[in-house]
Amino acid sequence: MNAQNGYKIYNSSLKAAGYADIIKKASGSDMVFFGETHNSIVAHELELQIAKDLFAAKGDNLKIGAEMFETDNQLIIDEYLAGYFDDSKFEADARLWPNYKTDYKPILQYAKEKKLKFIATNIPRRYASMVNYGGFQALDKLSALAKSYIAKLPVKFDPEAVCYQTMIKGMSEMGKMGHKLQTDPVNLAKAQAIKDATMAQFILNNYKKGDVFFHFNGSYHSYNKEGIILYLNYERKDLKIVNIALVEAEDPSKPEPGFKGKADYLIVIPKNSPKSYK
Repeated sequence: MNAQNGYKIYNSSLKAAGYADIIKKASGSDMVFFGETHNSIVAHELELQIAKDLFAAKGDNLKIGAEMFETDNQLIIDEYLAGYFDDSKFEADARLWPNYKTDYKPILQYAKEKKLKFIATNIPRRYASMVNYGGFQALDKLSALAKSYIAKLPVKFDPEAVCYQTMIKGMSEMGKMGHKLQTDPVNLAKAQAIKDATMAQFILNNYKKGDVFFHFNGSYHSYNKEGIILYLNYERKDLKIVNIALVEAEDPSKPEPGFKGKADYLIVIPKNSPKSYK
């Protein structure tokens, strides 16, 4: 347990583990996924620390990528990391999350300092929105350039995968309760899937044997080794993948049974842990 941050670490069977266990396993893997809670200060501190420890172990063979950066912004990221312009110009031109400066900028700056590749993996949000309202077929009308920023079409979709099935069932139940739905529940799940498929493809596009690709994303994108990892496994079943999930509990020393199996390592933080935004 880290006394300062008040978290505890467990393996997938909810047996006590330590931070050193994570780094040892991660250093020997091909890909590492950190499933975060977006406003958790603890999550972002750990992401940066893991990046530093993986760099110590792998050097230039470490690559970093994130859900929070969209694929059509890769050129801007590359130019910024190369020092072509300063922070203010980068932050004005890139479509950054509102909590970029507090939560993600330190990791991007670390990549710049160490001359590491930082990969924008997520689909441009406008295209995910198209799927949300019109299904995968809405993407067919896009130009070849636009399609280069998303997963190769057609995209495989398994509505029985827990991550998508849960979304479909949840939205369908809301409809039955009288809530007016803005979209078809299946299309909502497909919008999630196109994000997962795109992130998987751009991770694979930038991975080579001997690398460790460290990716951070919302926990739902890698819970149970589904989401992004599901799409990676469609293409490559030989990859050694470690997934980490940050979860909250009233008492981190008593992890909920439902956490079991969600990740190789679970970092359990108190529900009242500090947040970067509400």
